[in-house]
Amino acid sequence: MTTLIAGLVLFLGIHSLSIVNEPLRNRLRASMGEAAFKGVFSLISLVGLVLIIWGYGAARMDPTVIYTPPGWLKHLAMLLLVPVFPLLFATYLPGRIKAKLGHPMLVAVKLWALAHLLANGMLHDLLLFGSFLAWAVIDRISLKRRGQRPIPTLPKSAANDAIAVIGGLAVYLITVFWAHQWLFGVAPI
Repeated sequence: MTTLIAGLVLFLGIHSLSIVNEPLRNRLRASMGEAAFKGVFSLISLVGLVLIIWGYGAARMDPTVIYTPPGWLKHLAMLLLVPVFPLLFATYLPGRIKAKLGHPMLVAVKLWALAHLLANGMLHDLLLFGSFLAWAVIDRISLKRRGQRPIPTLPKSAANDAIAVIGGLAVYLITVFWAHQWLFGVAPI
């Protein structure tokens, strides 16, 4: 469990730099240079992600049950997960979805985490998905104070929403019927 927690601290910690101290983030970026800052940020994120995956896998071998969700919550979780990939796509394909939501990736992270909390009741699930849910909520609240930095996107287009929805739903179906089992050893259905 320590490895999972260390990974969460590293990954969510580096992604929280703007939340806690945007001026410090800007000073670091200016003093290190854009490329070096992004390199260090990416390296810390990668190490955190590897520790999360490793720690979560190890924790699954010795699970601690916190609650046992009723079976119908798994169906609700599957429904909540339907818009996750379209929202992720909409983050980089600006259209009406992005304009309406403002921060579709954070909405996607919240839905993803909430759905997994509804369907899973082990301690390691609570740590992983609860941490990501809390981080996404705090990040969204902090954006009201600090504003969002521009992210690289494709040019705005009326077709972007259709691409995001169709592409996202295709990835959802691939994940549900094949990739989730292949990647995580758990078949959602």
